[in-house]
This record gives sequence, structure tokens and C-alpha cells, in this order.
Amino acid sequence: MSVEPAEFPRSSTGRVSWALVPVAPALSCALLAAGTTGLLPRMTALAAAAAASTAVHAVLLICLALAAPGTRSPASPGRRSAALLGASLLATGATVVAAVAAESRVATNPLVDPFAARLGTAGLLLATLLFLFGLLLLPGPASGALARLHLALDGLAIGACLLYAAWLMVVHSHGGTHSPAAGVALFGCAGLATATVSGLRAGRYRPTVLICCTGGAVTIIGLGTAVALFAGSAPEGWLPVAALALVFGPVLCWAGTLVTESDPAPSPAERTDPGFAGYPILAVPVGTALAATAYRVAGDRPFDAVSVGLGLGVLAVLAVREVFAVLDIRRYARRIALQEARFRSLVSRSTDITVVLDDDLVVTWQSPSAAHQFGLLDRDVLDRPFLGLVHPEDAAAVRERLTALVAARPYGTARPTLLGARLRDGSGRWRETESTVSDQRSVPEVGALVVHVRDIGERRELERELHRMAFIDQLTGLPNRRQLLRTIAAMRAVPGQPGAILVVGLDDLAQTGNGRLPEVGDAVLVEVASRLRGAVEPSDRAARLSDTEFAVATADHPVHAYALAARVLAELTRPYPVAAATVHLGAAVGLAELAAATSVGDTLSRARLALCRAAQLRQGRIEWYDEALEAALLRRFRLEEELPGVIARGELDLVFQPILDLIDAAPVGAEALLRWRHPKRGTVPAADFVPVAEDLGLIDEIGEWVLRRACRQLANWLRDGLDLWLSVNLAARQLAAPNFVARVARVLDDYRIPADRLVVEITEQDLRPDLPAAVAQLTRLRTLGVRTALAKFGTGPTPLASLRRLPVDVLKVDRALFAGTPHVSPGGVELGMPVIDVVVGLGRRLGMEIVAEGLEDEAHLDLARAGGCRYGQGFLLGRPQPAEHFEAYLESHRSPTA
Repeated sequence: MSVEPAEFPRSSTGRVSWALVPVAPALSCALLAAGTTGLLPRMTALAAAAAASTAVHAVLLICLALAAPGTRSPASPGRRSAALLGASLLATGATVVAAVAAESRVATNPLVDPFAARLGTAGLLLATLLFLFGLLLLPGPASGALARLHLALDGLAIGACLLYAAWLMVVHSHGGTHSPAAGVALFGCAGLATATVSGLRAGRYRPTVLICCTGGAVTIIGLGTAVALFAGSAPEGWLPVAALALVFGPVLCWAGTLVTESDPAPSPAERTDPGFAGYPILAVPVGTALAATAYRVAGDRPFDAVSVGLGLGVLAVLAVREVFAVLDIRRYARRIALQEARFRSLVSRSTDITVVLDDDLVVTWQSPSAAHQFGLLDRDVLDRPFLGLVHPEDAAAVRERLTALVAARPYGTARPTLLGARLRDGSGRWRETESTVSDQRSVPEVGALVVHVRDIGERRELERELHRMAFIDQLTGLPNRRQLLRTIAAMRAVPGQPGAILVVGLDDLAQTGNGRLPEVGDAVLVEVASRLRGAVEPSDRAARLSDTEFAVATADHPVHAYALAARVLAELTRPYPVAAATVHLGAAVGLAELAAATSVGDTLSRARLALCRAAQLRQGRIEWYDEALEAALLRRFRLEEELPGVIARGELDLVFQPILDLIDAAPVGAEALLRWRHPKRGTVPAADFVPVAEDLGLIDEIGEWVLRRACRQLANWLRDGLDLWLSVNLAARQLAAPNFVARVARVLDDYRIPADRLVVEITEQDLRPDLPAAVAQLTRLRTLGVRTALAKFGTGPTPLASLRRLPVDVLKVDRALFAGTPHVSPGGVELGMPVIDVVVGLGRRLGMEIVAEGLEDEAHLDLARAGGCRYGQGFLLGRPQPAEHFEAYLESHRSPTA
């Protein structure tokens, strides 16, 4: 043998022992050849060859038993068996050497010596017992003490039967006595029988165990043959047989043990004891014993005491073996009953049901869980087509899949199939199910298609609920932003489809509710969704984007999309009667074309940019997206990013535009105008960034800074003896602040300015949000002595009749009332001039001073003077300029009477 095992010891002693493996058979063969040629005495050569082979392989087996274990313990059955087999080989070699040494004293016939025969018989008995115990401990034939006892009983029964038959047919029939040769032959039967049984019971180790058993049996046969030669019961020609058996038997014994020991440990299933039902191993031995008994009875030959004892021994062994067989059968029956009960318990309590189908798709068996899981009784299902339980709409697909599975050849090669279908339960309801179909026709115990059915109704409902949560707005039931993006993507995928996206922005419901309960706002949003559904076409898709934003995706052309936007706007701005109150909402709409955008997200972004522009201009407006709009909005976004902290950075400044008396062209006042000295953009007018400051909530801070800076400059001019009044512009949010009047009073007191020298300006647009509150604030300012002015009159909706209700001291008329060239109507009436005349006349009767704004050329100035305006302001008279330049302007335009 030349293959080194994985677990063989790596020590120097192990390497020396391993080196002896090819040497021992060669040396033994050389010794036998020397005995054959007469160089050595035949018996001496036999003893030397047997001693060399048995000693070397016994040492190897004992080294294997003592080697450091890999995954097994040194005390495992495999290692103990190696030690016992090694001891058996040592006993064999010692027996041969001792017997040869004893018979060498006989000079007449060197092969026959009764003392050597008796000595050999004793050694044979010892070697056989050690060999049998070693076989019982080999891994594979038996896995426990009870299994080893079974194995020993099998060997003992076979040996007893053969011993009984041999005694009747051979020894006793020929008048033999209890000679050593007969005892050797009969005792060897038990050893050979045990070796045979061990090999048959070895399971996965059968090839290697058979090698080991064969080697041990050959060795025992060789030793028995040698003993028979010493006893004179065997012819001299058997000597080579004994020699070769004693040389090569140990080699096979060691090889089988080595390979068995290097195999991986068996799994628990492989260690299961096969019991007595594995093979009919006693049939031939018992038949042989019965045949010998029948032959003895037929020949009318008597049975001696030994044969009767052997027969009773055979019966006793068989009886004991049958008792153990019955115990095995009961143990296996209990195990099978337990496994069946466990299987039934698992199947009956399973949430899935199992159905077995034949090749015709007929149900042959269903699990007990079908009754309480699906309400399906056996009488309603068994021996009926499985497709009868499937919903008609799903039956065709299920039939096709099952038919393909049935047609698969060979059986069991098709992969398990997953089927989704609706099945009818015992109450007639259709349930959503998912079934796994496996082909078990190649399994003898099943031989059919096995369908595992599980109810997935709750899972599908959960999936639908998750879909609703992921793609549907929970309050309004409209699709949400994610679903809208999917809709836009689907619309864009249609070649040549125009389409547009409408984004609708509503007023903030928290402000519109005026302190009402949150349920009011929810009710309004639900009504908004309902109106939106009613306003759009069935092919359109409405969605909710955020708390106050809704959207509509339409496949119509731009003209129809604009008409749809107007219809939606009209519906959503109608009053909402909820909770015993009426809620009014403002709205604006932004539109963007699908084809013009580069992506789905870009489409929605463009529509929202258009909505931002529409909301900036005024509520109720509809705006289309264009590139100029995007540029303006981007500029606004940059302003929103850069405006916070503008005061701390010192980037704000005031410029002053003179207001002149149009009679003598002398300055009588000035208007403070706000400018943002941007480090990169240059000068930014107030009209560009004040609306942004209002949206960001910075207008109060900026307005406070303007008021204080303007009053400080006015105080300086008054100390310098200049007779001027200064006008400061207010935003609507400034005027609406509850403490605004108190702040103005504090600033006047801080700079010791006469209140009548300060004029607070507000435009018509700033009066619109809350006119009563604005009138109240202006009235309080007049109570302080501060004068008030209404700027840009003529550009808003304020009628002339309303001027008498406004607490205004100065009326600043926009040039729109006089900038046009006077013309004559078809009836000969001159138009243009009478408008300014009416305004000036009404203002004077109400005690207002009239200022003509926007004077840019001499024609404007002539019209203002002709209309009766006392004061004027504009680029023609003086541009806005810093305080130091304004002071120089005053020096050059002093009144001649000053």
C-alpha cells in the first residue's frame, strides 16, 4: 500500500512505520521463496514470513489507534477496532512462531506435532476472539452497544448452525472425536460468519469494511490451516496456502481499517441501525442445519450428546435473536407511529393545504388542514378535477402550466412551478392563493403531483394597502406626487402626444381658517379634491402634491390645457360652505408642456415655476412656463438666498429724490428710496427685493432700518436749517404690524423731529389686503401728527369717491393720468386733461396736497401745471441721489426768496 492517510501521525516513528509498509510483504515473500528453494527450513520460513507481515501491520494498526485524532476521539470505535485488530495480528504471528518453535523438536515429521497443534488452537482462539471484537467496533456495521449485540448474535447464530451441520455431516458421521483439527474448523465458522455479517451490515463503509473483514478472515484461515497441518489433519500441500494467507491477510486487514478511519464521520441518518430486517442472513445457515438434521434422521443415525447440545444451542441463539427482532420491530413501529403522528400534526396545523393530483389532474388526497383553512371537505374534493376549484378566468393558465408539468419526461426533472390563482373555498368564496407544484412521480411513496396551496388574500390586501399608502393621498384619495410622476412618464412615452401639466396652488388653509378647527381645513381639501375630479376629463389624471398644491396631467393640446386650467380655477375659487361657515380660497395655476421638458422631474419643476410666477403676480392668474420666466424666478431664488443678513453686511443704502414746488421750482421735500448695493449685481432697486423681503419675513427689520436712517438724515437737514419734509414708503405688512405706530413715535422722539415733517407713503395695492385695518393705522399716524400719502394713484382700483374715506394728506398722482397726449373724441370733447383736473379738484376740496409723480419731460410738466398740480417729482426735476449729492442739489436750487 502506498497511499498515506490524512490522519496518519507525522512523527518520526510514524514515518519509520510507514516506510515498512511496502517492505513487509516483499520481505515475507523473500522468506517464503527461501523456504521453497531450500535456503531455509520450510517451517522456519513460514514462521519468519508470518512474523514479519503480522508484526509490521500490527504496529501500523496500533499506531493508527494511538494517533492524534482529527475530528474523532482516540477512543472512538474505529480506533479501538484498529487496536484490537492489531492485537489479533500480533496473537496470530506469535502463535505461528511459538508453534513452529515447538514442532521443530520432532525429527520424524516436522509438520506434525500434537503439542504445537494444541498451542496453535489456543492461539487461534485468542486471535479469533480479538478479531471478532475488532470487527464489532468497526464504524459502519453497528453504531451502538445494542447493535453490536445484534451483530454478535447474528454471527453466533450462523456459526452455531454451521457448527451443528458440520458436526452432524462431517465429524460425527466419520466417527471423529474432539480433535484439535475439528475444533479449529468448527471454531473458524463462527469467525467467518461474523466477518460476513459485518461486511453486509457496513452501510456506506461496506467496501472498506469488507476489505478489512476479508483480510482478517484470510489471516484466521491461514492460522487455522497451519494448526491443521500441525495436527496432521491437512495434507502437506496446504502449506503454501497457509503461508500466503498469513502474509497478505494482515495487509488487507490494515488497508481496510486505514481507509475506514480516514472517511468522514457519517451523518445521523447513516448511523441508523438497520436491525435484523436488512438481509435474510440466517436463511442459508438455518436451512443447512435443518438439512443436516433431516439427513441424520432419514439415515436413522443417532444424535450424540455434542450434537444435541449444539442443536439446543442453535435453538437458544435463534430464540434470543427472535426476541431482539421483536423488540426491534416494536421499536421501529413506535418510531413510525411517532413520525406519522408528527407529520399529521404538522400538516393539520399548517396554514397551507397540500393536494395530491394524478396525471389527469384529479385530486387523490388533500391534507386535513383543508377543512378548517378553506372549508373543503374530502367528499367535495377527492376524485374530482382540481381545475374545478379554480376561477374560470384563471383556469386556462393553470391548466397550461400543470399540463406542461405532467408532460415533462423523465418524471421529477421539472423545477417546482409557482401558480397564482383564485380558488373557491367551501363556502363558495373566491380566495387569492399561491401554489407551489412539485413533480413527485419519481418518488415511489408519492407517485403524483403535489400542490401546496396557501391563502395570500391578506398579503395581497396588505400590498394593495401599501400601494395606496405609497401612491395615494390618504385624505383626498387622489394620487400623490409619486403616482403623478409615473403618470407623466407613461404619457411622455407615447410618441407624438402633446400633453401638459397643470399645478394648482391654493391659499394657506391655516390662515384662511381664521382660527377654525383643523377638521375645517380637512373638509375643504376633500371638497377641493371632489371639485377637481369633476372639473377634469376622464382621461385626465388629478393628483395632490402637497398641503396646498394639486396637479392635473392632461394629454390635450396647449389651447385645451389652458381652457382646462381656467375651468379648474373657476371651480376651486368658488366659496366652500363647511362647518356652518364659508371659506374663500384664492388659487393660481402654472402650466408646462410635456414635450418641451427634458425629463419627468423637469416637467413638474417647470409647471411649479410657472405657478410661482402666477402667485407672485396675483391670485386667480394662469401662467405658462417659458425660459424668461425661469430666469426671473431663478433671479428671485438667488435674492432669497442672499437677502438675509443684508443689514448686518451694510449693503443697504438710501437715496433721495427731490419734490419741487412747480410754481417757483424750489425743493420743498424729498422721498427716501431704498437701494441694495449688491457686491456682485450692483444696485438693486427696492421694487425687486422688497417683495422678496416680505415673503421671507424680513420686511419689518428692513422697514425699521429705513425709518431710522431716513429720520436721522431728516434731523441733520433740519439742524442745518433746511425747510424740508421727507417721505418714507411703507409695505403692507409694515402697516399691519400692531406696534407700528408706537415704533414711529419712538423714532420721532429719538431724533427730535417734528411729526409733520415726516410723510408715510403707501400705494393703492398695499391698501387692498385689509382696508379697514390700514385706515385705522393711518388714522393713528395722523393723530401723532405724521402726514400720510397715497402714492401711484391712478394705477389701482381705488375710485375717486373712496378718497373722502381715506385719512390721506398727500395724493401722489401717477403719470398714467396725464402722460398721454390730449386728444379729441368724435363728439368734439377733449379727453385726457379733464381726468387730472377732476382728481386735483377733488383732492383740494378734501384738503389734500397734490404731487404729480413720474415727470420725465417738459410735456408732462406742462400737463401737470395745467391740471393744477402744486408739486411735482420725477427725473425731469431731479434723479434719486445720495444724501451728499442731494444737499448739493439743494444749494443749486434754492428759492429766490430764500
